[in-house]
Amino acid sequence: MKRTHIILLVFIAAAIAALVSFTGNLTTYETVASARQKEGKFVRLIAKVDMSQPIEYDPRKNPNYMAFTAIDTLGQSTRVVYLNSKPTDFEKSERLVLNGKMTNGQFEAKDMLMKCPSKYKDDPNNAKKNLETY
Repeated sequence: MKRTHIILLVFIAAAIAALVSFTGNLTTYETVASARQKEGKFVRLIAKVDMSQPIEYDPRKNPNYMAFTAIDTLGQSTRVVYLNSKPTDFEKSERLVLNGKMTNGQFEAKDMLMKCPSKYKDDPNNAKKNLETY
């Protein structure tokens, strides 16, 4: 074989290995029901905080423990345990992306991404008031 063929084959093998490793990191968003079916496996859950249920967080007792109830897009709820400090403006978040696994009927979140309400979102009532003043 020529030297260029060998280099080309090595390059193709490296590209295939990179693609395979990349597709292994892709995860889909799950619902509470599908996360319960995959108990013990890493999943990504989209939910919002159930404000009608209490949020357990006492920084004097344990600053790295927070528990709350989350509701997914289908209306199913689960208890979430987050072993880290409570994020700032947690109660104001519109949506949460929880990375973790379902264990013993509760979701143990390793990471949490919050989607907070946009300060740039237009308020239709405010826009109407501004038009009336002109």
